[in-house]
Amino acid sequence: MKYLANVTTLQYTREKCTGCGRCVEVCPQTVFEMRDKRAAITDRDRCMECGACAMNCEFGAITVNAGVGCAAAIINSMVTGGPPTCDCSGGGASCCG
Repeated sequence: MKYLANVTTLQYTREKCTGCGRCVEVCPQTVFEMRDKRAAITDRDRCMECGACAMNCEFGAITVNAGVGCAAAIINSMVTGGPPTCDCSGGGASCCG
């Protein structure tokens, strides 16, 4: 699933990547794949900013402002019992639809 175009806070520095592949393993949206023994971003717009990749990158090659995107909206909706809203549109529209 793609989210909003060109809004993710995901940053990747190829030079810091050692090719361990943890980001590929933990990303629920297949944002990363291995190319030439290093991670590569397949589609930034698939990133839901959960932070799993950054938390598992021991080399600081990945940063993301976790908890600000659709993942946070979905988790918050589960906790509160309401619809998932990330308020990306300014009108409280669902980021899942």
